[in-house]
Amino acid sequence: MEKVLFICGSLNQTTIMHEISGHLSEFDCYFTPYYGDGLIHVLNNYGMLDFTVMGGRFRQQTDGFLKSAGVKTDYRGASNDYDLVVTCQDLIIQKNIRKKKVVLVQEGMTDPENFIYHLVKRFKLPRYLASTAATGLSDAYEKFCVASEGYREHFIGKGVKPEKIVVTGIPNFDNAIQYLDNRFPYKGYVLVATSDTRETFKLDNREKFLKNAISIADGRQLIFKLHPNEKVERSTREIKRHAPDAIIFSDGDINPMIANCDVLITQYSSVSFIGLALGKEVYSYFDLEMLRRLLPIQNGGVSAERIAEVCRGYLC
Repeated sequence: MEKVLFICGSLNQTTIMHEISGHLSEFDCYFTPYYGDGLIHVLNNYGMLDFTVMGGRFRQQTDGFLKSAGVKTDYRGASNDYDLVVTCQDLIIQKNIRKKKVVLVQEGMTDPENFIYHLVKRFKLPRYLASTAATGLSDAYEKFCVASEGYREHFIGKGVKPEKIVVTGIPNFDNAIQYLDNRFPYKGYVLVATSDTRETFKLDNREKFLKNAISIADGRQLIFKLHPNEKVERSTREIKRHAPDAIIFSDGDINPMIANCDVLITQYSSVSFIGLALGKEVYSYFDLEMLRRLLPIQNGGVSAERIAEVCRGYLC
C-alpha cells in the first residue's frame, strides 16, 4: 500500500491536513508535526523556536489534535519511505522529502511583502526569514493547491510557475456559511481578532490598535479573541486598561464568533476571509479590495476532496 506523509503545523494547518487525508483512506497515511533540520532542529529541541509552529503552544495543539483523531504518527517522517508528502508550508523543505513527490497546500492568508521578503527573494536567503510571504517560492513541489483565482494570480506575480498551481479552494475557508449554525451565546457585537505580531518579532502598536477598535465599536459590546500564540496575560492586561468592559477569549473556535458579530476587526489574520464571505463589516491591516480579490472560493466544503484528487494523481 502506498504511503502518504502529512506535515502539520498550527492547528489550522493540522486540521487541513487531516481533512484531506479523509479522502485518501485507501492509502497508508501518517502525520508529523512540522520540523526542520540541522541548526533549526537543535534550536527547536532547546525550546528556542517555541514561537513558531514547530514548538510551544502550536506543537501542543497539534499533538493533542492528532492524538484525539487517532491517526498514525511518524515524527519527522523517519520511520517510512513515503510515496507522497503533503504539506501546508514550504518555507522549509526538509532533507528527507527533497527527492519525494510533494503537494503544497495553501494554509490561509500570506504575510505582506515587506523589505525582508525582497531581500530573501533577491539574495536567495532562507525563506523562513520572510515568514509566509515566501510561501510557494521553493518550487520543490509537483503542485500547489491554492484558495482562489485571485490567489493564483497573486502567487504567479511572486514568481511561482503557473503550470504548478491548481485552484482547489482550501479547507477551513471554503464553507463560511456553515458557521451561522452555532451555539455561541453572544450576538450583535464588535469582534476583534488580534495577531501574534509581537510574539513573532514584528512591529505592533497595540495601544493604537486598541484605541481604533474602541472608536469603531462606538459604545457597542467589544469581544476580543486572542491569537493562540499570544501572551495571554499581557494582552488581557492591555485590553482591560483601555476597554474594561470587553469580553476576552483566549481559546475557542473563532468562526462562530465571526458568524454572530456585526463588525470584525483584524490585524494580519486569515479570519478576515470568513468575515468577508459572510458579508460582515470588516477592518484589516490589508487592503480590503485586495482581500476581496483573493477571497477563497466558497464551494460548500469540497476543497479537501479536490486536493485529494490532485494527490491521488501522484499515487495511482
